[in-house]
Amino acid sequence: MTAGLEVRACGLTFPNPVLLAAGTAAYGRELADVMSLEALGGFVTKAVSPEPRSGAPAPRVGDFGGGMINAVGLANPGMEAVKREDLPWIAAHVHAPRVLVNVVGKVAEDFGTVVAHLDDAPGFQGYELNVSCPNVKQGGMEFGADPQALHAVIAGARAHTKKPLFVKLSPTLPQIGDVAKRAVDAGADGITVINTIPGMVVDVERRRPLLGFGSGGVSGPGLLAVGVLATWRVKQAVAVPIIGAGGVQSAQDVLQFILAGASCVAIGTAALADPKLPARIVRDLARWCEREGTTVAELVGALKSS
Repeated sequence: MTAGLEVRACGLTFPNPVLLAAGTAAYGRELADVMSLEALGGFVTKAVSPEPRSGAPAPRVGDFGGGMINAVGLANPGMEAVKREDLPWIAAHVHAPRVLVNVVGKVAEDFGTVVAHLDDAPGFQGYELNVSCPNVKQGGMEFGADPQALHAVIAGARAHTKKPLFVKLSPTLPQIGDVAKRAVDAGADGITVINTIPGMVVDVERRRPLLGFGSGGVSGPGLLAVGVLATWRVKQAVAVPIIGAGGVQSAQDVLQFILAGASCVAIGTAALADPKLPARIVRDLARWCEREGTTVAELVGALKSS
């Protein structure tokens, strides 16, 4: 554990604040040969739903000048396979970093179903509820955009676990601070901001969308300022720990999130492009804190007013 980088959030101790964002770390073993998971504060797993999901049609990922766009469609092997195969591997191979399981569903009840099924499994310490996915009972409206559905998702999951629940919010939500308050009132222990932003990239030669699904989620460096602002707004609204995410490429980017109020910061697109980057960011962050004579814990929410 690197001196000065340890942070506590929702009763968990993270050796450092640098995490891998959901969808970029799969279930851990897929990255074990290309990066040192032990060098990180933790990671959030790929999505887990009650049943296996085949996901969106190919192509699912594309690059453009502003970053990356993807429509994976929350493809995953389902909670049975994850409990049987993936979580035991994590328990046997991942020791210092903290692991959160990302949970998704088509209806509010799905979230509680996954949590109830996985809660006695080894290998993880908490959950991240992705309330940005569409609620099929409400015509595809995001769970996070519907106060009743949001409450049902969180309360349903809370009924089946004492582990920390982080709720991941979309940057497109109006009054994101108010949504964070509703999430905490329903039983959330922490908030993750932000998810990707909806977008579309067109293949001009083919005169078709670049992705097989058509639209997708935009990620990459352009989201940094959006994520930092969302983090600051949520920090003003609630007193729970925050995981910041969006466009992180350097230790300076991590520090922006931390000063705005994040206890931990998740890296996504940049880690896909360079799997060695997260460990370098941890080292650069340690050097910065040592040079400034401070710790990450002292910096959380320390943004000065203009």
